[in-house]
Amino acid sequence: MTETTSTTNGRPLALVTGASSGIGLELAKQFAENGFDLVIAAEDARLDGAAGRLTDYGVRVRAVRADLRDAAGVEEVHRAVKADGRPLAAAALNAGVGQGGAFLDTELTDEFAVIDLNITSTVHLAKLLLRDMAARDEGRLLITSSIASTMPGSFQAVYNASKSFLQSFAQALQNELKDTSLTVTALMPGPTDTDFFRRAGMEDTKVGRQDKDDPAQVARQGFEALMAGKDKIVAGSAKTKAQGLANKVLPDSIKARAHRRMAEPGSGDQG
Repeated sequence: MTETTSTTNGRPLALVTGASSGIGLELAKQFAENGFDLVIAAEDARLDGAAGRLTDYGVRVRAVRADLRDAAGVEEVHRAVKADGRPLAAAALNAGVGQGGAFLDTELTDEFAVIDLNITSTVHLAKLLLRDMAARDEGRLLITSSIASTMPGSFQAVYNASKSFLQSFAQALQNELKDTSLTVTALMPGPTDTDFFRRAGMEDTKVGRQDKDDPAQVARQGFEALMAGKDKIVAGSAKTKAQGLANKVLPDSIKARAHRRMAEPGSGDQG
């Protein structure tokens, strides 16, 4: 764990997971730009570089290298938050991973990694953080779901299902906490220009090769929705927002066929 310090001057504290790159890093920048000190977490070596860039905003940053697929990693992040000594004002549970390919062809260990990071770690960390927030009846939680949560994910079956879980989870928490001062916001990006498709083995797919949304735009819209206490936000371009509206009315069978055309291996090589 590394920390770059400055005087806090009464600044609020925020946690961002999956903060080494992509949407997570951009969310951390949003918090920093708006005067939050940060605890940031990720498993990869890019985290220290991200922490260095975030301190340019004049805030304190504590970087925690932890694998959230393991319960010990989740507990380590929570300890880092508690060690700061200040109440956590906001948290963005953004860490996640995908896995492309036909379900019969992918490795079970890879599917379990998706479940462990996207679902299990989010539930574990939310349990710890929300109990802390509820004790003082104050706090904001952002959960990175996805527009993928609204459609069956042919050739990305476990990933889309994991995001459907997170969407349902966030909305259930919203109802449970409606009589408190706590807020829970679901961030629903579409395809975004990050490492996601490379890590998921989907660079040869149509969705992997198409133009994607700007992660800075997604993060800004997500941060604004969080601070406004909104239940959910389909974030990104007008195209993504239109897809979100269409998915409310299209039958699942049609959405599954459309997803197949975009995510089937080799689809990016077709005309």
